[in-house]
Formats: sequence, structure tokens, C-alpha cells
Amino acid sequence: MINLQNILTEIFQLTKTIETDYPELYHFLEENPMTIPSESHPSIDKKILQDYLDSLRQLLKHHLDTRKNIEEQ
Repeated sequence: MINLQNILTEIFQLTKTIETDYPELYHFLEENPMTIPSESHPSIDKKILQDYLDSLRQLLKHHLDTRKNIEEQ
């Protein structure tokens, strides 16, 4: 079972990878609806962080898949 610290570490590492290796994606991180709370004082728990990590992974995967398809054409 993944603990909260591991999730935060993965988020940091993936964000750093996106910032360093895929700067064209970095501006999407600020626009990601997962980062915009709908409440004044949102409660952040393990599930929310895991969902955010999953969304980062999906963003990068989609970008890589799209890039691969473009390069194959």
C-alpha cells in the first residue's frame, strides 16, 4: 500500500520531469482542474493526491502517445 509520503514524492518527481523534459506541458499543470479547489478551505487527503498523481501520469502519457503518432506519420 502506498503511503502519503510516497504519493507526494511521486508527484514531485513527475512534476519535475514534466518541467525539465517536457516544458511544453508545464503550463497545463496550472490549468489542470485538479489543482483548482472548489472550496475555500479544501481538505486534501490521500485519495485526492492519488487522483492528482494519476492525472499527471495521464497528461504525460497522452502527450507521449500523441507525439509518437505524429512522428510516425
